[in-house]
Amino acid sequence: MNCLTRLLCALYVATSAGLSWTAVLQYRHGPTWAVYLCAAASLVPVIAVVREAEWHELTKAGHAGSVTGLDLAEAADDVVQAELDAACCERWWTSCGTDHDTRCPHRVPRSSAA
Repeated sequence: MNCLTRLLCALYVATSAGLSWTAVLQYRHGPTWAVYLCAAASLVPVIAVVREAEWHELTKAGHAGSVTGLDLAEAADDVVQAELDAACCERWWTSCGTDHDTRCPHRVPRSSAA
């Protein structure tokens, strides 16, 4: 982690600690709904710290992949090609998934018995 990421995580932890302390104070002297609100709000910065750490691991793995010779553009092209190969039919793609070609195996015949 770089210095900015560590600072951001420290701010997240401080915010979570402050909200937890507020929840304790509300438990002692305040309404019950405020206890639950502050306790739930104190979990949000913890989630942010986890996401920052996960993002750091992903970027580190991405840099390691580029160093070992994996081309990210080729990997993205492979993903796009796999999605295109899994496409249902051209009409399904152009109609945003609302209609199928007449010979499409995924076509559901519409009933006129409405």
